[in-house]
Amino acid sequence: MSTTNWKLWEVFLRSKNGLSHKHVGSLHAPDSNMAIKNARDVYTRRSEGISIWVVPSESITASSPDEKDALFTPSDDKVYRHPTFYDIPDDVQHM
Repeated sequence: MSTTNWKLWEVFLRSKNGLSHKHVGSLHAPDSNMAIKNARDVYTRRSEGISIWVVPSESITASSPDEKDALFTPSDDKVYRHPTFYDIPDDVQHM
């Protein structure tokens, strides 16, 4: 298989336990196993990662910035989604 036929993969890295995976970049690879190995070599040179996700770029669907108003404006009128709507008892900690 020539490198011109390799899929494009999006790479997500979790730097340590308790943190979310973050998108760190993209790379080409023939399959998911090679994509993880390549991602390890490219994006974790200083042992900064504990978990790697690779996703074929073609599998990601994203909203358009032009659709921002249609997607996010309706939630502004739902006050129950904002934490200021709730009364938190004094004995509840770490909120």
